Amino acid sequence: MQPRAAMAMLLALAAGASGCGPRASDDSEQQPAQTSLPTAPKAGSSTPDLSGHPKTGGASFYADKFAGREMADGTKMDPAGDNAASKTLPLGTTATVTNVATGQTAVVTIQDRGPYAKGRIVDLSSSTAAKIGITPQQGVAQVKVAPISVPLPDGGSKAGSPGPAAAPESPR
Repeated sequence: MQPRAAMAMLLALAAGASGCGPRASDDSEQQPAQTSLPTAPKAGSSTPDLSGHPKTGGASFYADKFAGREMADGTKMDPAGDNAASKTLPLGTTATVTNVATGQTAVVTIQDRGPYAKGRIVDLSSSTAAKIGITPQQGVAQVKVAPISVPLPDGGSKAGSPGPAAAPESPR
């Protein structure tokens, strides 16, 4: 097989396997294209964070209209679940999320991409937000996200680390 033909075939296979199928849409807000690759952040964002180090920043939670919609990992968003979204942590990462103001902590699994608001590092299910004391009236809170287990591209995983003093993530 010619090298160009082989490359074209590989690209076609990769495109077909990347979860480019139809998605539920809402005319009021278009969803960004999602991928099922465990470490692929939204196009244009930073590289995946495989460090396992904690980060501090803003947390918000999914609006009710996202309940039941497909997340980046292909599962449906469950407002009562432990699902969360991160721009940089690989899909499948488990992490503790601690509300800096209340000290309340919950364990989440990164299953989606986002949030795309400046200064926010994680979107939480409404159940998880309630567990750590984020109210609908408050909307956003400062949290520390500390990875417990980070999936690696080679199929392995890396344990989270206490890391440095959880420096705030720079705005994008």
